Amino acid sequence: MLRQGSRDDLTFIRSIAGRAENAAFITDEDETALQTYSNAPDCEILIWQPAGHPAGFAIICEIGDPSGRVELMRLALADAGQGLGAVFLRALIDRAFKDHSAKRVWLDCSGENLRGQRAYARAGFTLEGRLRQHDYLAEFGRYQDTLYFGMLRDEWLALEPLRARP
Repeated sequence: MLRQGSRDDLTFIRSIAGRAENAAFITDEDETALQTYSNAPDCEILIWQPAGHPAGFAIICEIGDPSGRVELMRLALADAGQGLGAVFLRALIDRAFKDHSAKRVWLDCSGENLRGQRAYARAGFTLEGRLRQHDYLAEFGRYQDTLYFGMLRDEWLALEPLRARP
């Protein structure tokens, strides 16, 4: 269900990241910036295809970091609110722990992204911190909090019975 993104996927990624409803939650980077992730040895762009066509994307960074941490970035679905987020998130978490031997997986989230916060908590992440008024959103003229979530390998392993469910 997850595959490596390519240059051909950049239009799909930008079509999601550039949506007005995602502006406060996802950075819409141009193709050059996205290609930088693709070329970096410690990052990968992933496309999620549960039914043979792209349905979401994510960027994973800090792969191979000596600390064992792996960062999930820019998680987004083409059609949010359709009940696919849990499966998408589970695939990303499993990839980080299985394929990249992560000791810890972390991500940050806008304090305004309530759907994301609920999804991360349901997936087994722990809210580890909140930086109040950390980011200024110039296009909206306001500040927003940044929340940090993390999951340790032992916590992920404890979810095994949950991952085995259909």
